[in-house]
Amino acid sequence: MSAKIMMALMLATFLAAMEGTIVSTAVPRITSDLSGFEQVSWVYAIYMLVTAVSAPIYGKLADLFGRKKIFLIGIGIFLIGSTLCGVAMSMTQLIIYRAIQGLGAGAVMPITMTIIGDLYTDQSARAKSQGWISAVWGLSGVAGPLVGGFLVDTLSWRYIFFLNLPFGLISFFMLVLFYKEQSKAATKRHIDYAGALIFSVSTIALLYALLTGSQEQSWLNPTIISLIAFSLLSFLVFYFVEKRSPEPMIPLTLFTNRSVSMINLLTLLINGIVIGLVVYLPIWTQGVLGESATVAGFVLTPMSVSWTLGAVLSGNLLGRLRAEQLIIAGTSILTIASFLLMLLAPDSPGYLIYVSVGLIGLGMGLITPLVMVKIQAAVPVDQRGTAVALNTFTGTFSQTFGAAVFGMMFNLVTVSSGHSNLGSSFESGLVSSDQLVQVREILASGVHVVFTGAVALALCSLCLSIVLNQAEKKSVRAKK
Repeated sequence: MSAKIMMALMLATFLAAMEGTIVSTAVPRITSDLSGFEQVSWVYAIYMLVTAVSAPIYGKLADLFGRKKIFLIGIGIFLIGSTLCGVAMSMTQLIIYRAIQGLGAGAVMPITMTIIGDLYTDQSARAKSQGWISAVWGLSGVAGPLVGGFLVDTLSWRYIFFLNLPFGLISFFMLVLFYKEQSKAATKRHIDYAGALIFSVSTIALLYALLTGSQEQSWLNPTIISLIAFSLLSFLVFYFVEKRSPEPMIPLTLFTNRSVSMINLLTLLINGIVIGLVVYLPIWTQGVLGESATVAGFVLTPMSVSWTLGAVLSGNLLGRLRAEQLIIAGTSILTIASFLLMLLAPDSPGYLIYVSVGLIGLGMGLITPLVMVKIQAAVPVDQRGTAVALNTFTGTFSQTFGAAVFGMMFNLVTVSSGHSNLGSSFESGLVSSDQLVQVREILASGVHVVFTGAVALALCSLCLSIVLNQAEKKSVRAKK
């Protein structure tokens, strides 16, 4: 029975994860059919933004009313959004429908991990199961663009959304049939509407400001400054609302729980490393090395493959090694990989990039299943969904914040050069050979600064994992 439930969870996770990447290969055709090229970035951004904001809310609702009910509602909303995306007649409609998709997808990741925590009480079994879920995320990174490209070339871009319907319904009905959750007692529960509303508004304001600022690099824009100030003030109000709520959406005890806070900080750091790699390695490959867009996309493939292998390996090693030891191994690998990326030069051997990217995936694969194991072990059952959802939100926020910070670092180097033909470096025939050399040097300097920042994050994550290990040792000695 557990195997059938796992299959349903993996299928739902695969669909939600793939929606983040499958659109990439369809963008030219979508903009051709619907126009509105200037809005295309929001086809990606709105999905990520709404998923991030809704995840903690779903986590709390799952704790209050049961995992199964809320998870099925999430899948239902996701499938409705997918259907609407498939019939969208304008770019504005598509963006709105992608938001609905993201609203459903927000339930998938946190509640999937929470259900696994409920199904398996043994840490090793939990880690193996969560390793397979992490592997699904890695696989989706490879499969998304490939499946999207095939459907666009053979059928229509609309089928990248319609594809979700049959597989989503299979996952939905498998959970209905096979997942027998212990029913919640029929007692009246307080729903923290005020907390949910304030959290949503403040988070949307902050993420919108970060996304807009990183895309337009206009950080001194009064609108962006106002949004950041508003969000910080709203978070302060949120703190006082949660403090007084009898059933807070995010219990403040999660922030005073040392183990949870350290794991969330680790999640913040390592996801920042990944976004720096995903955004700027293709720029290095195309702008500095002069390779094609196809090659630039292929460069990231080793990360997805090794992430999958690392996640499976992590689950199998837990028991023979402690979770903290495996996390140290993962952060050590991330640190080595980040140093290799920082040392990249235009004349570096081609295999060095693939080795570095593969090591990043391996390190992340070792760490991510254990993050969920540690989170679930650190909180009571009635806070498990909320704690997992908060960690999921932290990961998404890290990618948004990391993209903004790295974008600012990159632009400080490249824009300050005063060169106006940076974009032309991707099409080497459009500029003279002397200009091309100059532009590539500027781009190399900008990417080098970003990879130096990734090294700093990796070193911090390694130090944090060592502290986490020492804290666990002290805790074990105290219990004895």
